[in-house]
Amino acid sequence: MKKYMLQISFVVVLLGIAPFANAAANATSPVSTPISAAAIPLPQSQETLVLLNRLETIQAMDISGMKSSEKRVLRKEVKSIEKQLKAAPNGGIYISVGAVLIILLLLILFL
Repeated sequence: MKKYMLQISFVVVLLGIAPFANAAANATSPVSTPISAAAIPLPQSQETLVLLNRLETIQAMDISGMKSSEKRVLRKEVKSIEKQLKAAPNGGIYISVGAVLIILLLLILFL
């Protein structure tokens, strides 16, 4: 019985996705050039730019002649800068997969 339920649910999902895939394939859109992530200007604060510049200077350093304690200090600094950059708000909106599925189901039901 479980085997049949799995197969039936798989067929239902495929039949639910097929109209969207067909509509996307039939849509005519002008040819667009791909945009790289570097080409999109992101609004950044002055603090973020300072941190990024510091990371670039650390990466440009020649660490082959440094003592292990100096390298350890630099690694700790890089880790703290990366934590600060991750914690900084970057203006993104994050939606979980479950929320996207619920939104799609509601759109399908109401439209």
